[in-house]
Amino acid sequence: MKKIILALSIPIIILASEYKIPPKAIADIVDAPLTPTMSLSPNKVDYLILSRSSLPSIEELSAPELRLAGVRINPAMNARSRRTSYTGAKLHQIGQSRSIPLKGLPNNAKIHSFSWSPDGKSIALAVSSNTDIHLYIANVKTGKSKMLLRSPLNLTYGAPFVWRSDSQSLIVKSVPERRGIAPKRGMKPSGPTTQENLGKIAPARTYQDLLQSSYDEALFDFYFTSQIIDISIKGKKKLVGKPAIVKRIDPSPNGNYTMIQIIHKPYSYIVPINRFPFSTQILDKKGRLIKELRDTPLAETIPIGRDAVLDGARSFRWRSDEGATIFYAEALDGGDPRKKVSFRDELFLLKAPFSEPQSMLKTKLRFNNVMWGDSKTALISTRKWSERRQIVMHYNSDSKESFDIIDRLYEDRYNDPGTPMMEMNSFGRPVLVMNTTNNER
Repeated sequence: MKKIILALSIPIIILASEYKIPPKAIADIVDAPLTPTMSLSPNKVDYLILSRSSLPSIEELSAPELRLAGVRINPAMNARSRRTSYTGAKLHQIGQSRSIPLKGLPNNAKIHSFSWSPDGKSIALAVSSNTDIHLYIANVKTGKSKMLLRSPLNLTYGAPFVWRSDSQSLIVKSVPERRGIAPKRGMKPSGPTTQENLGKIAPARTYQDLLQSSYDEALFDFYFTSQIIDISIKGKKKLVGKPAIVKRIDPSPNGNYTMIQIIHKPYSYIVPINRFPFSTQILDKKGRLIKELRDTPLAETIPIGRDAVLDGARSFRWRSDEGATIFYAEALDGGDPRKKVSFRDELFLLKAPFSEPQSMLKTKLRFNNVMWGDSKTALISTRKWSERRQIVMHYNSDSKESFDIIDRLYEDRYNDPGTPMMEMNSFGRPVLVMNTTNNER
């Protein structure tokens, strides 16, 4: 018996796909603008209200993205990909109902970053309209804004700009003017990609988006390299040093020095950028190197643990109540929180010209932060993650005496006394207050 197979020709109609719009009630909820962000000026007189869109646009979601050293960037904008931005800003004065919109920004401008000047009279803004992000300066009294630097900012890693203490100038990270074109994938590798542990035990977490090849290294160098520029609010600029991968910029309170941290090779394929080697340097007003505080090595062998740190000096910061004094911490347990020791860290002070460090005190828990008031009042915060324990100490720099004011489990919301803060009283003396805004009791 023969089988007959019939082939039927069925027409297939392909329709152009379109985005489906939900019912209006649902669309209105999704498209509703987010709660605006409020930022108070340092002088406590003015505040800035910034509006935010509820969802990123299709253009933002479809923008190109590179994943390098644990960071995801938009190469077209020299910035982090899918970062939060603001769609508008208005200035207000406390006690006044009238608002002043920022004028002079480009159409469809997006504000990616902003910073008040120390005197509260100006605001620095990182603004984009298409691809490049530029530095704008806004006058708080009038709301008038202007582009301060034509070279695009580099927002791939760290803060793109920081004010000097005189409120008359900023230190900026910009895209180098003559950096050429991005490396092409067809570049010939110099050899195979190899890794060697050199006989050392090096436990490591699993990280995303790490460097994987010499091509990734070339892309990392290209997009993360910045030129540091010292620019006044009137537009007068000066190049500081050569282009480099800048981790951090921190001017001294008196404006005479600048602390910078420069990332350098060798890079790593097993840890992200925050563990790459970097040099901490002090520059003078003219950008000349005064002292290298430390060349911190590649941190691939830090013990696993939330309180684990790199052995040696770390956390270099300026003491805010003095003109040019650095404080820093150094682990007394080799950076390993599993070691049983009487003290975890020792804190040091280093005054200009930065030659002879002086010991402040030793801490039982891992050092976290210092809040400076004056020579008699400072708050030192320490933590132990495995116990969720926090100790905050009052420290007198003149007498070197200290005592605990808080010793608690920081996840215990019901017994949270609030966040300790420093405020100045009418006599110009720092007063300790407890901010209980976030207290959930």
